[in-house]
Amino acid sequence: MCADCKAIQKQNISWVIVGDENYGEGSSREHAAMTPRFLGCTAVIAKSFARIHETNLKKQGILALTFDNSEDYGKIHEDDQISISQLDGLSPGKPVECNILHADKTSEKIILNHSYNDLQIEWFRAGSAMNFLRKNQN
Repeated sequence: MCADCKAIQKQNISWVIVGDENYGEGSSREHAAMTPRFLGCTAVIAKSFARIHETNLKKQGILALTFDNSEDYGKIHEDDQISISQLDGLSPGKPVECNILHADKTSEKIILNHSYNDLQIEWFRAGSAMNFLRKNQN
């Protein structure tokens, strides 16, 4: 993982990954989702996901989100600040709103979709599937 990610982790700043089509293709191993989690990644926003990798992100408590409008991918720049709202009301089939704050202080909102079911939302809220299981054993 990049040196910038480790520096951000030390500052306790959350960050997101922005990906193109079929994000995670060829990286279905659990560590491909686990490493970003331990470095502070909270979400991956992509045009689409490789199926197994998307499931692994969910198990790690990382939001796997897709652009409602794939052209919105071009609106995000590397120096932008991204805020994802409406997570308290996260529910199956309900889109979330993303606010993009650009370096020039202009902002725009985009809509993001997800494929979470109720159990996967509980994994996210617990921080991971393992945390959920630990919290709910017996």
